[in-house]
Amino acid sequence: MQDKPVALVTGANQGIGLQIAKDLAGHGFTLLVGSRDLERGEAAAREVGPDAHALQLDVTDQASITAAAERVGNEFGRLDVLIQNAAISNTKKLPGQSVEEYAKTTRPSNVSIDEMRAVWDTNVFGVLAFYQAMLPLLRKTPGARIVNVSSGVGSLATNSNPAFPYRSIFGPVYPASKTALNALTVAMAIELEPEGIKVNAVSPGFTRTNLNGYAGTETVEEGAREAVRVALLGPDSPTGTFTRWENETIPW
Repeated sequence: MQDKPVALVTGANQGIGLQIAKDLAGHGFTLLVGSRDLERGEAAAREVGPDAHALQLDVTDQASITAAAERVGNEFGRLDVLIQNAAISNTKKLPGQSVEEYAKTTRPSNVSIDEMRAVWDTNVFGVLAFYQAMLPLLRKTPGARIVNVSSGVGSLATNSNPAFPYRSIFGPVYPASKTALNALTVAMAIELEPEGIKVNAVSPGFTRTNLNGYAGTETVEEGAREAVRVALLGPDSPTGTFTRWENETIPW
């Protein structure tokens, strides 16, 4: 087992994931840069710094998950922080189509089940599959923690408020996948609380990334802040929380 703490960020070849990796590297971590495409991951790892390593990882592919977990265990022997960041917002949004226009095609009454299944496969089932694969290593590392990158649009309480301005775009594809991720976060936190492993959800805010066609209002640096803050918390910090910068609680 190496001496430096190890952090693994899924979906780290671009956007918020890449920025989280850069920030954690600045705090003395060895970084594992998860990327579906290994070449893009290697380019991102070079950008992160000399102690970053590309890790081929497709969270929808069990063989890729298994191979990644074996490599981390064999080469690094520890995992202190797992940032579950990999996510997609859609597979069928047309070029130039606004979020509002896309949302109209994904109402409960007309949504493509295949579209919903594809997004949930990454955002929900992929998160759980990778959690299961990495848990043995996390359990071996004292003070390990998991940060799930969620979204405020998944808050049922917020979307139940008629005054919430984005309420009309809540639907079964991306927003509800983040609601499901929040439920997984609570379940993981309950399961691991007796072992001292913290599991928390964070929202990066409306960040300019490929996920939303760069329509966001915040920079990736701003979007990464809360995930990094929570990743660096000590052993006495709470588990099972849902926050945005800075430590502002989002209702489930």
